[in-house]
Amino acid sequence: MRGRGALVSVLAAVGALLVALVAAPTATAQGDDLTPSFTWSSSGPLIAPQPNATHPVVSVKDPSVVRYKGKWHVFATTADTSGGWSLVQTTFADWSQAGAARQTPLDTTAIGKGYRAAPQAFYFAPKKKWYLVYQTGLPSYSTTTDIDDPMSWSAPKNFQDSMPQIIKDNIGNGYWVDFWTVCDEEKCYLFSSDDNGHLYRSETTVKEFPNGFGNTKIVLQDDRFDLFEASNVYKIKGTADQYLLLVEAIGSDGRRYFRSWTSHGLDGQWTPLADTEANPFARSTNVSFPGGAWTKDISHGEMVRDGVDQTMEIDPCRLRFLYQGLDPSASGDYSQLPYRLGMLTQTNSSC
Repeated sequence: MRGRGALVSVLAAVGALLVALVAAPTATAQGDDLTPSFTWSSSGPLIAPQPNATHPVVSVKDPSVVRYKGKWHVFATTADTSGGWSLVQTTFADWSQAGAARQTPLDTTAIGKGYRAAPQAFYFAPKKKWYLVYQTGLPSYSTTTDIDDPMSWSAPKNFQDSMPQIIKDNIGNGYWVDFWTVCDEEKCYLFSSDDNGHLYRSETTVKEFPNGFGNTKIVLQDDRFDLFEASNVYKIKGTADQYLLLVEAIGSDGRRYFRSWTSHGLDGQWTPLADTEANPFARSTNVSFPGGAWTKDISHGEMVRDGVDQTMEIDPCRLRFLYQGLDPSASGDYSQLPYRLGMLTQTNSSC
């Protein structure tokens, strides 16, 4: 009788284990579809500057992209021949139309003239408004209820009216740049860089947004060229709290590329994913160019998101990255470099 009882106990334990395995989250539900290394294929240049008599622009860069009601909406920075920075918006149904689609200079709207750069567009669902975040020397934003109408953007307001003390203490000879907003269910976070090796994070509540940003902290630091600028933070679709962070670096050859980290929670610790020159998130060395290698820089860009709202969610099984690149032989003042926009598509997804 003791042997039979033991057998029954073993069978019961095995049964419980099988039930637990069946009930356990799949790899997708944990966000494990992010590969430990990445390979990509790049398009050629898709969007180029459209100069005219009043806007003699020479570059288009720093893209933000959303897909809404069958249309792509792309926002970007332009630089003109005098070194002035401003924003444009363009809309099209298919990427084959991107190059010919009209670009609306946003300095002709209430956004106004003056230094505006590095846009990020998203729909803030709790207030049913579109937000366009950009830099004016401070973290600024405009809003609209109609993303299809570029002329409807509001005049700039600021998330923060002065540089937080912790940034003043660490920025050195850098610049406070590249503001990125992302929210979870309770809080919204504002990430920024200083071109001096620091990644910062400020926070407010979803209820208070767009007001109340404070409690600014350093969340990553490194050599200034290894943690330079252009941070992006995304929620991984199918997970409760896993996020992907991208930051642009300047390689040992002087070329721009992206490093990556992951974290459980927007206020969590960032763990390296593909974060070296030998194993980058995106660098010319892990990108193929079927149409010819038109750039050696994989610079300031944005992932194609799975939605449009403030959670900034991406599908780990369909990674695409709209980025800025340029002719490898180009030189001269940074504002005059002939940046164009191209698209990366991951070629080694584990899904």
